[in-house]
Amino acid sequence: MGLGNPGPEYGRTRHNVGWWVLDHLADVWRLEGWKRDGEARVVGGGVGGQRVRLVKPQTFMNLSGAALRPYLRRENFDASRDVLIVVDEVALPVGTYRIRARGSAGGHNGLKSIESAVGSQQYARLRIGVGPEDPRRRGDLADYVLSDFGKRDEKLVREQFDDVTALIEVWLTEGAEIAMNRFNRKGLKDD
Repeated sequence: MGLGNPGPEYGRTRHNVGWWVLDHLADVWRLEGWKRDGEARVVGGGVGGQRVRLVKPQTFMNLSGAALRPYLRRENFDASRDVLIVVDEVALPVGTYRIRARGSAGGHNGLKSIESAVGSQQYARLRIGVGPEDPRRRGDLADYVLSDFGKRDEKLVREQFDDVTALIEVWLTEGAEIAMNRFNRKGLKDD
């Protein structure tokens, strides 16, 4: 599930980077036919022998958990195994990313909504860095995440999508812990 806000006015904003990743995945995996399903737009298919469904909540960021509720009612559905939330993260600089198997919302209202719907912090999340190099230059948080990327920052975000796709494919087949071990150092540019 990629978090974002519906509407063309949000399309290029930092808050919608989760949707950008899902659009990239749908393209690379050749998944076609986004359709409305409850409170989300979805597309699904097979990837590496796994059934996948990409989900874009249409509820606005702060109510994203509502789009997850129908899945939580399914027998054999386990959020700790079956959910990866792709979300913007202002605490990470642009051009970086980090996956976690579980953890707090870290102040992110979209993740707070997911946590409320799931009833725990036991779900994977992939945080895509959208923060400035100098956090003092960010200004008001809401204004910052709802503003468009500059060309340089958008390019840096999109340049990591091939690595992010590989990370998500590892998560699909081997789980969050393996993906963390393989990709977090690379995503944080510590190499």
